[in-house]
Amino acid sequence: QIIVAGNQQRQRRPLQIPSTMESQQEEGLTINTLMKEVQGTLDKFKLEDDNGMADYYSPYANLEKAQVLHEARCFHDPTAVRESPRKCCTVIAQLLHLTNTGQYLNSAEATEVFFGVTKLFMSDDASLRRMVYLFIKDVAETCNPDDVIIVTSSLTKDMTCDVDLYRANALRVLARIVDAAMLGAIERYVKQAVVDSSGQVSSAALVSATHLFEKNAESAAIVKRWIGETTEATQSPNEMVQFHAMQLLYQIKKHDRLGMQKLVTQFSQRNTLKSPLALVLLVRYTAKLLHDEVSEGRLPGTSFQNGSNFSRAGYAFLEASLRHKSEMVVYEAAKAICALPNIEPQELAPAVNVMQLFLSSPKPAVRFAAMKTVSQVAVNHPRMVSKCNEDLEALIADANRSIATLAITTLLKTGSENSVDRLLKQISVFLSEIPDEYKITIVKSLQRLCLTYPAKHRVLVGFLSNFLREEGGFEFKRSIVNSIVSLIKAVPETTESSLLHLCEFIEDCEFTMLSTQILHLLGELGPATAAPARYIRFIYNRVILENSAVRAAAVAALSKFAARCPSLRTSIVTLLKRSLDDEDDETRDRASVAVSVLKGAMEEFPYVPPVEDPEEADAEPVADVPQVGDPAAYVLLQGLPMSFERLDRSIRAYVQAPAAMVSAEQLTLSTLPVVEEHAEPEPVADEVDDMGADSALKAAVTGKEEKEVVDPAAAVYAIPELASLGRVFRSSPATELSEEETEYVVRCVKHVMPDHIILQFKIQNTVEDQRLVNCTVAVEGESECFEVAGEIAAESIKYGETQDAFTVINRNADAPLAPCNFECILRFGVVQVDPKSGEDESEPFDEEYPLEELEIATSDFMAKVAVPDFRQAWENVGNTNEVLEKFALQFKKQEDAVAAVIDFLGMQPCDGTGHIKPGEGGKKPHMLHLSGVFVGGTSVLARAQVAAQGDASGVLLKIAVRSDDATVSRMVADCIR
Repeated sequence: QIIVAGNQQRQRRPLQIPSTMESQQEEGLTINTLMKEVQGTLDKFKLEDDNGMADYYSPYANLEKAQVLHEARCFHDPTAVRESPRKCCTVIAQLLHLTNTGQYLNSAEATEVFFGVTKLFMSDDASLRRMVYLFIKDVAETCNPDDVIIVTSSLTKDMTCDVDLYRANALRVLARIVDAAMLGAIERYVKQAVVDSSGQVSSAALVSATHLFEKNAESAAIVKRWIGETTEATQSPNEMVQFHAMQLLYQIKKHDRLGMQKLVTQFSQRNTLKSPLALVLLVRYTAKLLHDEVSEGRLPGTSFQNGSNFSRAGYAFLEASLRHKSEMVVYEAAKAICALPNIEPQELAPAVNVMQLFLSSPKPAVRFAAMKTVSQVAVNHPRMVSKCNEDLEALIADANRSIATLAITTLLKTGSENSVDRLLKQISVFLSEIPDEYKITIVKSLQRLCLTYPAKHRVLVGFLSNFLREEGGFEFKRSIVNSIVSLIKAVPETTESSLLHLCEFIEDCEFTMLSTQILHLLGELGPATAAPARYIRFIYNRVILENSAVRAAAVAALSKFAARCPSLRTSIVTLLKRSLDDEDDETRDRASVAVSVLKGAMEEFPYVPPVEDPEEADAEPVADVPQVGDPAAYVLLQGLPMSFERLDRSIRAYVQAPAAMVSAEQLTLSTLPVVEEHAEPEPVADEVDDMGADSALKAAVTGKEEKEVVDPAAAVYAIPELASLGRVFRSSPATELSEEETEYVVRCVKHVMPDHIILQFKIQNTVEDQRLVNCTVAVEGESECFEVAGEIAAESIKYGETQDAFTVINRNADAPLAPCNFECILRFGVVQVDPKSGEDESEPFDEEYPLEELEIATSDFMAKVAVPDFRQAWENVGNTNEVLEKFALQFKKQEDAVAAVIDFLGMQPCDGTGHIKPGEGGKKPHMLHLSGVFVGGTSVLARAQVAAQGDASGVLLKIAVRSDDATVSRMVADCIR
């Protein structure tokens, strides 16, 4: 304030010309003399500033703890404390600097410092007292609690004094250092402070109570008794007191739904809150309760105005808050209404109108907040936001790039088909001026727009491809490539034009990863286009001009063209021969294999060009496809029946099986053990699109490496008696047979073989003074298909250890599989031990412990194995052994029904059908593709349509199961229950 006042005074003061300049003016003022005077004045001030900087010494430079502790002894000198409070403040600041840079005080040093700090309470200097409070609060969490207690009496004295500043700060510090027992002693003072007439003291007491409530359960129980005083504090004229009182009331009642509804209804109807911050909290609490009404099914319809009493009152309060005089309350209410689930358009309209006004606000923060909310609303209600399009177009030129980016992405969601060209023209100017992270967001919005208006695919793909040739980083270029590839899959009409754009991009692409992905895509899609020969030039240029990785990918792409287009084989073989002398091993090997295979195929199936007959000009052209039995098509196009990751796991499992390496059985893909897929992850919009690349390539792009999977059957193979039974077909996930908190925790893993089931019971001893011996699990059940054959006991289980016990069940292969429940009883001997020494103190005595029932279902005999191309596999199996069924499932949500069907069948979802996209649940039937391998090596495929019934009475399931065995198809279909 002093500096500002001085500046204003100088501005009012008339310009005074020095006497020397007056004399020069008399003689005639020249430019040179004026410059000399100005330079002299600047030099004068420069020298003064330099001298000031040279004399400045930072009190925190080169601090040593011993020196600071020595200076802290001045706290014990009453004269120094009284006459030099500034020095004491500096020493405290230095102590805080030491503790915040990792140089903590040990117990003896902390005790001495805290004793000294208590002497500082005798000073009446306000700055020193505030530094003392800051020091105690900051150091209390890292020092011994016994040392902190030293200052408690001084803080309690300040808490009851007449100075509001001391009372407020003492309350805040005490909240950090007191425990539940001490809190009970000062509870009366804190409750009085909550309703104190001073807003500073009341606010400090409420904030302290909030911290105490979160500290531990004992303190929370004490704070709950202050609900009357806290409610009274909401009537305070101080706005911050109302805000903090609302915070504390929510902390106390947040687990009481009815209490929260009463609280919200009370304050929304009485209109007693004057603080905008408190009203913002009330709006948020109302919105949370309305969300809970919907998620817990207490809202009968989709309209809040026609729902329960609270939903009507809650929505009415939010709608009324849109007319509040405070801007923050209005925005919070509008944001809350926009975020309500399943809201009707007429209920959303008032909030959108408010957001439209905020879009033209002169404040950038308000414009950004409104723009972000409108962008989120446009996802589910684009028509409601379309009336804001004029305001959004004006924001494209906003100086804030975040606002402009959101405006563009929102317009791309809400724009009509006729406005696409105009939007692209505006975006093209904007894109060249923003960083890559904003460009990526716009590219994703353009991709969604193309899916919305497929007729505009040529314009949009051309627009995206133009920016492939502009400057940009890897992530930006990758987002464009992935968007174009996604559009090829979603809109097949874009295939040829998109491939040509990608071919032009790889002519000058600096990113090896993108070049290899595009070449792989060309090899997959290019041969099926109308004129595949046009892509050969682009691919062969990569063989000549690029690095080894790109050359190898180009050779593989050319090989696929030759395999699928017999008319091009002669030309492509000539091109591939030039790579036989390539310096890179991978490129040379790929070219050698391709040339060898193609030559053999050309000799066996020579290409005969169609005869050009003028009379048959109108006839359909002969398809340029390989003949049946063509070796080139088989070797170069037919992929492995499993991924490399599964092949690796399968070979490892084969090697671990007993006598595998000495067996006379020929090792083929069909004789390898079946390995299951991992759980299918939920699809994420920002994930790398599948461009046909292998898992290693995707891992390189995403930076995620797959964890090594341990074979669960290794424990079975480690026991000779069990290993002699043969190879394990599959192992199920562990099933809990007891609670985690019980004395003995038991889990069961089912190892399935063609003729046996081995139950592996993982038994954990959680009793400290016991050792379990001779532990077995008795399994009893009535079934024609299963019979208990024997047991292997866990000899000894100490405290904290987990050991395995096994039970062998024989399976009757002639009897049809049917679900069976087995009663399980844990039988063991107990030996009492000394917890300290671990020595036995008694002889073993027998005990039994009942466990949960164990179910063996048909799905346990199904391995989760995906197929590369589900549609082709479905057609290849045929409908000879197909089983069709229809079921009515008692599920309220379509998502739950899909998860249950997958669990019932025990099969692997394919093509990303295992999850319903967010926001689409219940709107349309969901098609589920499942594949698996049944015990014995029978491949099984299933297609299931899951549709939510309109009357909310359940879910309708239609399922078709195909396999090579009609009995297996029937057993799988009967798994639904």
